[in-house]
Amino acid sequence: MKNNLLSVVVPIYNEEEALRQFLPPLIAYCRDMKWTLVLINDGSTDGTKSILEEYEPNPDVVIFHHGINHGYGGALKTGISKATTEYIVTMDADGQHNPEDVVPLLQLAINKQADLVVGSRPPEFLSSSFRSIGKWLIHCFARFLMPLPIKDLNSGFKLYRTDLVQKYIELCPDSMAFSDIITLIFINQRHLVLEHPISINKRIAGKSTISVHTAFDTVVNILNIAMMFKPLRFFLPLSFIFILLGISWGLPIIIMGRGLSVGSTLAIFTGLLFFVIGLIANQLSAMRLQLINSKS
Repeated sequence: MKNNLLSVVVPIYNEEEALRQFLPPLIAYCRDMKWTLVLINDGSTDGTKSILEEYEPNPDVVIFHHGINHGYGGALKTGISKATTEYIVTMDADGQHNPEDVVPLLQLAINKQADLVVGSRPPEFLSSSFRSIGKWLIHCFARFLMPLPIKDLNSGFKLYRTDLVQKYIELCPDSMAFSDIITLIFINQRHLVLEHPISINKRIAGKSTISVHTAFDTVVNILNIAMMFKPLRFFLPLSFIFILLGISWGLPIIIMGRGLSVGSTLAIFTGLLFFVIGLIANQLSAMRLQLINSKS
């Protein structure tokens, strides 16, 4: 008999080769731990659906099929929204994550009353310099816009309090950026976010779908979330830059007795405009967050 403590949510897209090795031990482990296993086939075009259909009679597994690909975040939203347990853990279907790592994350969440525990991957996981640089740039960008108390922002191995993550998932994108954005939301809503090291295996089959487009999408979504939660963090520096630029440009011209130039006037007014927009955005942000927090 399953308990109501934890659901393991696994989004799956074209992982036919990996599933044969990955699923049987995962199902057995979740059954032994009395956890609910939720699998989401995100419109796979290979043999993934056929493999999952073999497990549909299994009472230890809950399976959902998307007719078309919704994206990594879209698949997670389906699984998370259906969960009824106290906690949810998300993990990938490529065999890189170990089910045994769930236990220390769960214990940490219970002992520390954490709302989100991020499974922090070892540094050597970033094998390519390109990927390492890209992750570092995204991390620096996010840290500039908002506080960031954790190191592995985009880890897919995370444990959440179900009631909280279900409240926030609609603010997250359907893309790979889901992992970054949901973490930033928890941090900015002042929920307790902790980090715990996990182990990483080599992919069973296939290759990572993370690309330059993924990185760009992540940056755009981080900016969107920053504008939602901390708009003044973006608009105030921009405002001061334009005002200082206008003053430094126009002051020498004024000293020479030639009056205030058009360029410096435009820069100063642009800075003031950004300042006013920031104040308005801050008010709209407060109103929207009040509505979000009322959904409890």
